[in-house]
Amino acid sequence: MSPQPQAAVGAPLSRVDGVLKVTGKAEYAAEHDLNGVVHAVIVDAGIGRGRIRSIDTRAAEKHAGVVRVIHHGNAPKLPYRDNSGSNNPAGRRLRVFQDDRVLFHGQPVAVVVATTLEAGQHGASLVKVRYDAERPSTDITKAKPGEPTPYARGDAEAGLRSSAVRLDLTYELARNHHNPMEPHATIARWDGNRLTVWDKTQWVMGTRDEIAAVFDLPADAVRVINPFVGGGFGSGLRCWPHTIVAALAARVTRRPVKLVLSRKQMYFGTGFRPAYEYRLRLGSDRRGRLNAAIHDIDHETSSYETFFEAVLGTGQMMYSMPNVRQAYRQVPLDVNTPIWMRGPGFAPASFVIESAMDELAHELGIDPIELRRRNEPADDESTNEPFSTRRLSECYTVGAREFGWDRRNPKPRSTREGNLLIGLGMAAGAYDCGRYPGQARARLDADGTAVVEAATTDMGPGTYTSQTQVAADALGLTMRTVTFRLGDSEYPFTSPHGGSSTMASVGSAVVDACNKVRQQAIKLAVEDRESPLYGVNADHVVVRNGRLHDRKNTARGETYKSLLARHDRSHLEANGSYEGPGSERSAYFAYSATFAEVSVDADLGLVRVRRMLGVYDAGRIISPKLADSQALGGIVGGIGQALLEHTVTDHRDGRIVNSSLADYLVPVNADVPEIKATYLDGEDNAGNLLGVKGLGEVVQVGVAAAIGNAVFNATGRRIRQLPITAETLL
Repeated sequence: MSPQPQAAVGAPLSRVDGVLKVTGKAEYAAEHDLNGVVHAVIVDAGIGRGRIRSIDTRAAEKHAGVVRVIHHGNAPKLPYRDNSGSNNPAGRRLRVFQDDRVLFHGQPVAVVVATTLEAGQHGASLVKVRYDAERPSTDITKAKPGEPTPYARGDAEAGLRSSAVRLDLTYELARNHHNPMEPHATIARWDGNRLTVWDKTQWVMGTRDEIAAVFDLPADAVRVINPFVGGGFGSGLRCWPHTIVAALAARVTRRPVKLVLSRKQMYFGTGFRPAYEYRLRLGSDRRGRLNAAIHDIDHETSSYETFFEAVLGTGQMMYSMPNVRQAYRQVPLDVNTPIWMRGPGFAPASFVIESAMDELAHELGIDPIELRRRNEPADDESTNEPFSTRRLSECYTVGAREFGWDRRNPKPRSTREGNLLIGLGMAAGAYDCGRYPGQARARLDADGTAVVEAATTDMGPGTYTSQTQVAADALGLTMRTVTFRLGDSEYPFTSPHGGSSTMASVGSAVVDACNKVRQQAIKLAVEDRESPLYGVNADHVVVRNGRLHDRKNTARGETYKSLLARHDRSHLEANGSYEGPGSERSAYFAYSATFAEVSVDADLGLVRVRRMLGVYDAGRIISPKLADSQALGGIVGGIGQALLEHTVTDHRDGRIVNSSLADYLVPVNADVPEIKATYLDGEDNAGNLLGVKGLGEVVQVGVAAAIGNAVFNATGRRIRQLPITAETLL
């Protein structure tokens, strides 16, 4: 068929939900107004490991407004069916109020339900819990790792021995927490044996299935609603215990229950990017051609679940080398279970590998970009598959030109402005963007407007807007005549909103559904003797602004509205789907080249990022405004990872010491420099119908390494731990 005109896709449009958000009319999980709602407040464990000896709830139950106090001694037993398909890691997930075991500091041990939030909060403070405490294991450097996940090609040990240049480097990466603006929250209401949940989640279908498994319900007896998310970064990719607590409390009290985690509870009530210990041994010849790499990677997980992330991929495919060996081990600790955080796996691995590449470049006296070019692979050497597209060298060229890389003095500590040491650094990045099955439904109404639905989420990247853009062009309608609906488990199935997968997966399903509706309308027209398009080849009909016409004779056509009216049709409707990557054999990654300029106070060691540039090979850019928003956010997150973010644990009892935004530092406006993002023009048609790759993750991958490399160029000090602080530079 003739390609549809592209009026919305590629245009720098403002968010369709922007007015709702800036006027406060967008309703987030805790803001839905239900009659008779009561408030639940969780009582957190005060020890890091052990058993509950007793719980005294008498004072709390006597407090005005308290409806019920629920704990393991009086809670109903829940089935907790197996449910490995909802992003639950291997292991035995935490079962709330089902026994007296305490597995980590902050674990829910009771919940107070009250008529007001204040009564619930005070009631929770009156619950007295006595424990038989044990010393928890929370220090990754002193715990025993589990069995390794191995990878190997060639003979890495022999390759390393034969290398003219060898580096042996150990890196430490701190735990990071997501800290979205909206805290995690749930409202639960039972109607007989049916449960409706308003929940902050990045996967309404996964939350639905987890709740159904825990309570032994059929999936269609649970409805999860989530139209708006105030940031997630991965924290909402699984159903957390507080959601089960809310549903349990609602069933016990027979009233709708609202539960909102406090900012402090966000640090142990949901997951985090785990801390890493990462040793890398790297070998090359004198010209910088990589010969061997040995990766020994440890990160923390909980004692009850084994969390995996894609930390091996970067070391396998980023650069060409014949000999690679990896050992990836989880270290079980008495902590809650980690979860994916923006750029999962690839972001921590990139800090190590890209820092090491910078060290090797300095050792050999080769420009860091040139070293990377000399090791550019022809295909993915871990799978022997061709890259769908790989334009990383072009990212280097564009970035070097726009950033002024030629002005960089390769000699560390050689550029000053008064007392400030100035440095430039860069790093490459890649991310294995997800492509998962998804479905969508499109309906064209008789008035010429359309509604498109899918059970995806929008945690900030602009899903409402980008999906409206692709739907509008596929239907040949204007943006204002298309409504995209999301965030409801009763809409067509979609996979998790994460992993840079939504545009490829959901967008392809939306295009498929809209194409089918448009084709229905075209078929009606060309077979209708009363239509101006009667007898026209259907492949020659396109739709623009709601009007079908012959692409060779634009005067010959009619509107959707007139067509449906003449056929007495209230609407046309179709379901669309995307089945995933299918049988094509290609390595599908997005790429980045990130550049940073920093200043470092020579006396105080204070680092300031002065400017940053990201250049991206991310396929087709659906919405330039949204893309810039993604890039800005990802780079800011990378600044936090590089210089500020660090969870501090008191290893005596497992307490997180800095569980607040006053003490856990994240970048604020004053920390954010001039940032520019550039996108290579083009499409990746091997990946999906839209030619996109995904942008949400790759924009953070490599940022911390670029900043660390700039700090080395400024100071001559190589810092192999995150965050890079003034103390490490003095």
